[in-house]
Amino acid sequence: MNDVQTLMRYKAWADAVFLSTVADVPPTELTAPHPIVFGSLLRTLHHSYAMDYVWQCHLLGKPHGLTSRNPAHCPALDELTALQREIDQWYVEYARSMTNNALHDIVDFEFIGGGRGAMTHGDILLHVVNHSTYHRGHAAGMLYHLDMFPPATDLPVFLRQQAAGA
Repeated sequence: MNDVQTLMRYKAWADAVFLSTVADVPPTELTAPHPIVFGSLLRTLHHSYAMDYVWQCHLLGKPHGLTSRNPAHCPALDELTALQREIDQWYVEYARSMTNNALHDIVDFEFIGGGRGAMTHGDILLHVVNHSTYHRGHAAGMLYHLDMFPPATDLPVFLRQQAAGA
């Protein structure tokens, strides 16, 4: 298993562990306003999923149809959790299917805000993991304000659990 495959498995695990804690948040708190660009806990998590979708589309060479990094429609938590698990599994399988040489192939794309971009497959996958980690941190901060304690989603925790066969 290469590092990219490990990181995609880590992302899927971290998202699942985190979302299982978010499932205990009272519904009114999921959509309560917070001083963050996406406005609420649920919308922050939706942004993370939506950008996973955008990058998936870039990797597949197909249009994503989004015009904002903060889409107007935001699904309920149950639907969002199912969508996140589905796309995380797609990324795990995609990384598994990539040869080391293919990870260096360039993907051309257009940023949502405009402008052309180009990154390797490997760099896109690394960004997807990093982006999710960043926003799980935002969401964790919101949980602390609710006197809820988010689970440890650090890479060493994942690696330890994998080594133990968990």
